Amino acid sequence: MALVTYRIEQHDGGWAYRLGETYSETYPDHDSAAAAARHVAREQKVPDENACIEYQNAEGEWITERADGHDRPLTGVEG
Repeated sequence: MALVTYRIEQHDGGWAYRLGETYSETYPDHDSAAAAARHVAREQKVPDENACIEYQNAEGEWITERADGHDRPLTGVEG
């Protein structure tokens, strides 16, 4: 199972949560950014419907897969 970790960091004169290289909007303080990250982390666990997805891999080939809407990641917040 995948692990998704949101990190709280100073960003653009305030605070934000980050996943990979992507930052959230800027919050005025650490507590606000942490609360928003915890909210997003909870939402990430909510099951959805099964669906077919298509994407292009690094070699340029199109892949079609069935995505299980109940296969949700473990989530966490650091910082």
